[in-house]
Amino acid sequence: MNSLFNDLQSTPSAQPLGQIGNFLTQFNQFRSNFVGNPEQQVKQLISSGKMSQQQFEQIAQTANQLRQLIK
Repeated sequence: MNSLFNDLQSTPSAQPLGQIGNFLTQFNQFRSNFVGNPEQQVKQLISSGKMSQQQFEQIAQTANQLRQLIK
């Protein structure tokens, strides 16, 4: 998940299309292998200190931007 986390921290508009395609491929692999409750996983990452609330908010914002591009 670290590579996905790192990719989400950069803005999609700053990446060439090839990198966005690679990101989408990585995301689809992550999504197909993910097991569990996503909300619970995020809470666990925040409470363990592996991710800050600010990092989560940045990722959520980037994910919303990506969602609009993919539509």
